[in-house]
Amino acid sequence: MIRTCVITKDNETLYNVELNELNEIEAAWYWVDFANPTEEESLLLSNFFQFHPLAIEDSRDDFKQRPKIDFYEDYEFLVLHALNKENLKAIELNMFISKKFIVTYHKEEVLELEIVWDLMNKKSSIRKGPFFLMHGLIDKLVDEYFPLVYRIEEELNWIEDNTKNETIAELIERLFDLRAEMSALRKTILPMRDMLYRMNYSDRLSYLMEQHLYFNDIHDHLLKLVEMLESYRDFSSDIRDSYLSVNSNSLNTTMMTLTVITTIFMPLTFIAGIYGMNFDYMPELHWHYGYFAVIGIMALISVLMCGFFIKKGWLPMLKIRRSYKRRRNG
Repeated sequence: MIRTCVITKDNETLYNVELNELNEIEAAWYWVDFANPTEEESLLLSNFFQFHPLAIEDSRDDFKQRPKIDFYEDYEFLVLHALNKENLKAIELNMFISKKFIVTYHKEEVLELEIVWDLMNKKSSIRKGPFFLMHGLIDKLVDEYFPLVYRIEEELNWIEDNTKNETIAELIERLFDLRAEMSALRKTILPMRDMLYRMNYSDRLSYLMEQHLYFNDIHDHLLKLVEMLESYRDFSSDIRDSYLSVNSNSLNTTMMTLTVITTIFMPLTFIAGIYGMNFDYMPELHWHYGYFAVIGIMALISVLMCGFFIKKGWLPMLKIRRSYKRRRNG
């Protein structure tokens, strides 16, 4: 679908003007939007607008281009990224811009572009010209990054507090999912930051001095987003290390307890093995109280060994329960 929006020299807004009529209208500037265009409509990028083949190729390729800006003789070509709020996948938005027009090309719906399109019918600052519109689009795209980054912060705080008493395995799995989401955000935000830096300090865009402060403000927002992601990445690493340490300590405690129990039963198994042998002339084999004596000796050995291990602090589970009760009663 192709739609057009023309701002006349009388500051009127005309919609759905045919491309062939754009040169006949006394337009101050115009915006042409290619929304999920057909093959025939895509050919207009070269047949009607006569854009550079490399820029057209970057626009029409199925694989996502990195956010960037390329300079051509009479116009600039930008690749921007919106983000799907559900899966954080990048949605590519291509833009051709000059002093007379702005052409956007995208194969997926870009909600931020729809919001800006609706603003065109109002007396908004974006009606002043293509570069004000470009600023409005980029600013809206960047503003929509913030809720996604704040959502990660909330998730990290939830994982740290663990208010729902999730298991460590579930928390670590969610933590790794969050780190993957942060990586996806970085793949969009970092190139956008570099692109805005290039726009602010490029000699080719010296005529944008009036809008320099506006684009510099967007660059500051991207810097803030990058710093937030870096801090969240470090924070997630600390949480991960903490939970892995707790999990490792819990495993060590369990292994120590099982080892102590196995050690206690070793002499008992030895005695049971001795008296389980089928020999006729074993000492005390036919003694009337032999069974009770052996059971008593085995019980005494168990008690003595448990007392020894408790004194040495080698029963970690018992030690943890005692400290827990002490804290609860205190």
